[in-house]
Amino acid sequence: MNKMPRYNYIAKTLNGEPRSGVLEAKNEHELARILHQEGCILIRADNEEAEKKKFVFQIPFLGGVSVVEKIMFTRNLKVMISAGVSLPRALNLLAIQAKTKKFKNILSDIEKDIIKGQTFSAGLSKYPNIFPEFFSSMIKIGEEAGTLEEVLGVLTRQLEKEYELRSKVKGALIYPAVIVSVMLIIGVLMMILVIPKLAQTFNELGVELPLTTKLIISFGNFLADFWYLLPFIALAIFIFFKMATKAKIGKLLIDKMVLRTPIIGPIIIKTNAARTVRTLSSLISAGVPIVRSLEVVSGVMTNVYYKKAISEAAKKVEKGAKLAEALKPYQKIYPALVIQMIEIGEETGETSSILAKLADFFEEEVANATKNLSSIIEPVLMIIIGAAVGFFAISMLQPIYGMLQTL
Repeated sequence: MNKMPRYNYIAKTLNGEPRSGVLEAKNEHELARILHQEGCILIRADNEEAEKKKFVFQIPFLGGVSVVEKIMFTRNLKVMISAGVSLPRALNLLAIQAKTKKFKNILSDIEKDIIKGQTFSAGLSKYPNIFPEFFSSMIKIGEEAGTLEEVLGVLTRQLEKEYELRSKVKGALIYPAVIVSVMLIIGVLMMILVIPKLAQTFNELGVELPLTTKLIISFGNFLADFWYLLPFIALAIFIFFKMATKAKIGKLLIDKMVLRTPIIGPIIIKTNAARTVRTLSSLISAGVPIVRSLEVVSGVMTNVYYKKAISEAAKKVEKGAKLAEALKPYQKIYPALVIQMIEIGEETGETSSILAKLADFFEEEVANATKNLSSIIEPVLMIIIGAAVGFFAISMLQPIYGMLQTL
């Protein structure tokens, strides 16, 4: 006789009282029927055996917590809190469901801290790489005001909007990235397989080679002789780039270059504007003071110039200035519409709702821009590829043409 699977479940009685536990059932439908007979409504069910058998491939130094997993955590925690499940119990259940071992351990540690008397926000703040200051600050407000359920709802919407925005930008860049990658692979293969043979032919015929041809042949011979070094060279370039983004000067140069890049720059500006006003709206609506909200937003921004702009604005607002006035010196990175709408919000006292609508507007603008990005970049890529192929062809054909003229 086969043993029926066991389910960890969360349910609600008809009177609205929470109930959780473990039951055996053939499937979730059977579990829901059993609980219904007992006067309960099933909210969530997790198969214990399925969780034990679930295999997750994880490389230690790449292990992290995805945005999707954090969205699911925040959303499910809100459902459990609204169902009346205690916070430690909710965290225990969510730790069981965590896809990565890292997130499972983090949630278990936070659960233990809460049982010992620590606040939820304090537990979250121990893991700033997973839960940024924005997240823990919002939770702290919810704890103090007794509105944790509402705050979790705001956080869920915030994370969903950010994920949607990033996905659209990344999706628009996939096509150009694929084209460039294929072009580089074909170019390397040509250098390794074709150029050395042409070089040998030119050498046997004693043809006088132009400078560009000599450069291409030297590079081709190098790749043909040391092709096994290519992975290490690629890794070295990747490490150098990562170190450059962490160094202060490198970060400044890269962020400045990104903002000034044609086509991409305007999209990045709108994306950062949307992120700024969306985060600021969420914090203000949760009751966080404006100066503190700006400090948190500054910590959330990844671009150095936006981080500096918000940080400077926070100092000015703390001294009594209005936010719209404080942001006016940064109109190169914040569209005039942002400053105008903030000014209207300050005058009407509806800053939070106006910022939320403004965030919707800029997110829609980014969506429209990314839809057309591939069609805009395609001709630019064709020009670049054409120029590269033309340079290669001229460099290789020029000696042949000169040789034919001497015959």
